[in-house]
Amino acid sequence: MSSKNSNHQSCGRIRLPAAAGRFYPADADELKKKIKDYLFSAKSGIELILNPKAIIAPHAGYDYSGLVAATAYGAIKGKEIDTVVIICNSHTDYFSGVAIDKSDAWETPLGSIPVDHNMAARLIGSSDLIKFNSEVHTSDHTLEVQLPFLQTVLQDGFKIVPIVFGNTGDDAYLELAAALANNLEENDLIVVSTDLSHYPGYADAKAVDKFTLENIKRNDIKALEEYIKATESKRIANLQILCCGTDGVKTLMALAEKLDWTQAKILKYANSGDAAIGDKTRVVGYAAMAFGRKLEIRDQGSGIGELSGEQKNILLKIARETVEARVNGGKRLDYNIQDERLNRREGAFVTLKIRGDLRGCIGQIIPSGKPLWQVVRDMAVSSCLDDPRFLLVNKSELCRLEYEVSVLSAPKRIDDWQKIELGRHGVIIKQGCHSGVFLPQVALETGWDLETFLSELCLQKAGLHSNSYKDNNTEIQVFTAQVFGDKDK
Repeated sequence: MSSKNSNHQSCGRIRLPAAAGRFYPADADELKKKIKDYLFSAKSGIELILNPKAIIAPHAGYDYSGLVAATAYGAIKGKEIDTVVIICNSHTDYFSGVAIDKSDAWETPLGSIPVDHNMAARLIGSSDLIKFNSEVHTSDHTLEVQLPFLQTVLQDGFKIVPIVFGNTGDDAYLELAAALANNLEENDLIVVSTDLSHYPGYADAKAVDKFTLENIKRNDIKALEEYIKATESKRIANLQILCCGTDGVKTLMALAEKLDWTQAKILKYANSGDAAIGDKTRVVGYAAMAFGRKLEIRDQGSGIGELSGEQKNILLKIARETVEARVNGGKRLDYNIQDERLNRREGAFVTLKIRGDLRGCIGQIIPSGKPLWQVVRDMAVSSCLDDPRFLLVNKSELCRLEYEVSVLSAPKRIDDWQKIELGRHGVIIKQGCHSGVFLPQVALETGWDLETFLSELCLQKAGLHSNSYKDNNTEIQVFTAQVFGDKDK
């Protein structure tokens, strides 16, 4: 053990930063600004995942992989997490099994993060292949570079369990996955640190990394192993390795199967050749992924009112043509719609997005005398011209607009807020002259739990105190929605 590491251990067993000033800025203010800039630029787009339970993020220098990493961390921004388990293959040592650091805390320029000794002890007690070993963590950067992002996006108070594999090619990942499945709590998070292909040319990297990611997304460990073995044997120019954190990735895949994290999403891919300082002749691949439980938006009742695919396409067509006509200066369009279903009196919202970001959303909740297709037409115009949160949609944006329609059931009053089903129910809050509404998909897009969902509804939409939904004089109504858009075609 080096004298430097001995000093760390004698000083409250603090693991001091080994990568600061090399992989990321050592100055706290500079580091904060760099991460916030990355987060501002990154778009996580995980609208189909409720409450992500795990992410995959790269561990190269921030100048190369920071934007990709920020895309992964954007998926968990603002969450209250108890313990983050961070996993990778060691990049400095070879040993059998799995090594957990026994330090009391890890330090970065942004402060110290305590190690969760209780969880670490439980994991070690689960398998002889999982052991305490601080020596192999001393100079390895792969876990450390994740910490400043965690310190920036998560609420204060979380702990970590730093874990590295010893690169012996055994099945220790199965032991770790089993141990984690038995010990993770609801508010814990898995972070797998890995880069992808190392040192092929730019085009080769994109080609091979695409299939690596698809195998991970499909959660097929055998296919991933076979693909890595076959590809690394092809002698692609300069290719040395396809996935440097492979045991961490396989741990997550095995864990996802055990815990029903069936929704996996590739959030972003890039390689070092995409960076301003990158060299496209020799690159390293990077990806951001998120894993969680899939929550479907379900229609209420027996499904008698379900719109057909053709009917949905007609409503989307009306929304798009109406917006394009009005933005281009034309008059309101009229349609001769004979379809009985589309002439029912129902409420609807029209949502406009650009690259997944909200661009306008206006709707009518209570059914009026207008048929559904007219409500969609009129709400489409309002979404592009009347949403007070945004400037008017301009002509240059028309080709980039994404359309989503939510057809609503009639609202019904409930007497207990705990009866609300996240992802199924839209909610209306009313108290005196104050009111606000969230559509069902808000729960999917934010990952909020029920209490956060209702608190934000009170604050953001109704202008009430965050706990007003618990007041006896607050009226709560729920509705369901058939939600469909361009992405569903």
